[in-house]
Amino acid sequence: MLRRILVANRGEIAVRVLRTCRALGIETVLAVSDADTDALPARLADATIRVGPAPAAGSYLNVRAVVGAALAAGAAAIHPGYGFLSENPELARACDAAGLVFIGPTAAQLEAVGDKVLARRHAVAAGLPVVPGGEVTTQSSARELATTVGWPVLVKAVSGGGGRGLRPVRDPSLLAGTVQMAMAEAAAAFGDPRVYLERYVAHGRHVEVQLLGDGDRVIHLGDRDCSVQRRYQKLVEEAPAPLLTGDLRAQLRQAAVALGRHLGYRGLGTVEFLVDCRRDAFYFLEMNARIQVEHPVTEAITGLDLVAEQIWVAEGNPLRIAQDDVALTGHAIECRINAEDWADGFRPSPGTVTAAGFPAGPGIRVDTHIQAGSAVPPWYDSLLAKLIVSGRDRAQAVARMRDALARCEIGGVATTLGLHAQLVASDEFAAGGLETACLDQCLERRAACGQLSAAGTHHD
Repeated sequence: MLRRILVANRGEIAVRVLRTCRALGIETVLAVSDADTDALPARLADATIRVGPAPAAGSYLNVRAVVGAALAAGAAAIHPGYGFLSENPELARACDAAGLVFIGPTAAQLEAVGDKVLARRHAVAAGLPVVPGGEVTTQSSARELATTVGWPVLVKAVSGGGGRGLRPVRDPSLLAGTVQMAMAEAAAAFGDPRVYLERYVAHGRHVEVQLLGDGDRVIHLGDRDCSVQRRYQKLVEEAPAPLLTGDLRAQLRQAAVALGRHLGYRGLGTVEFLVDCRRDAFYFLEMNARIQVEHPVTEAITGLDLVAEQIWVAEGNPLRIAQDDVALTGHAIECRINAEDWADGFRPSPGTVTAAGFPAGPGIRVDTHIQAGSAVPPWYDSLLAKLIVSGRDRAQAVARMRDALARCEIGGVATTLGLHAQLVASDEFAAGGLETACLDQCLERRAACGQLSAAGTHHD
């Protein structure tokens, strides 16, 4: 059993991992940057150790500093959370070399799915359908491929993630300039200028399947819908995905497990799909080889602690649950509450939290790292809290989310609470099955009508 773990992350996911470690009797050491020495996670950990300055490049993204901190603290393992180094094969290899347990997949598996082109090849080898497309290296190859797959198209960074490096192109005359900009943006953001091009599915839904494997066996833990997005950034997630036919749901889950088995996957992983609403088809998008931000909705309908299962497998144990043991009950919804002024183009809102009040009650869970007096630094992701509700069915979960959002209060920084309240109150959300483009289109219409600023007057 692992007796001491270094948590190499910050914010709500650090709190989340610390909570499970405490429940398991595992000592924790939290890696902190200079910006986080007095944050809530630092006060919850058994010990803290500095890994560098506030900018992530010198701290949370510094493999040498993180591994060195684990060794100095006497930790046996590193839990990377999500983001930062969580999908970095260099960290996995460095852990192996230092005799540390990396709580995640193998370095080879991280490499297999971290590169979108390589991941696509693995998906094809596992029998999964993929969106027509491929890598492009020149303007002429981009034009030829676009003609082959059909317009509109989507230009994507090979090493992108979190919605960065994605650019839809509807006008053929704009393709060359878009490819050039995408290559420059990818090189600057990811150190990898490669891009690929695929058919743009205008009427699609983002549905993903949660996997858990031990290197020999792979099972799924149900599916989630993550279609409520702004510029490819997820804002609301729910499980299970609503309004899927039984056959389509079964095919999605089977495809995800097939990829996991093909990879001999170990740990938690999520296979993401694009469901084409007009063709009643689905395509492999990518695989995230880590715990997801939205994992609480899966925990709510399965009753499992996914961090505990992650640690169990990392300790070298076989899965302790079989596919037939996974019982999916009820419905769960998660809203990501970010420090952003959504009425002003989602402008980041760093500062100091002056008030933080969250609801409690049946079917309500809040994952957060903030309280009154907490600093919201400008260097990191803007996520403040995740509000998760569950119910016996989707209708009850939606009603509980509406009530829970009305009882949230965050002061001192602008937040997306008002946006979530309006979204969840809408008839479109209540109906379920929103497409990925719906929120962006709605925001564009409101901006054109001059309604966006007025809509942002919700007290945050």
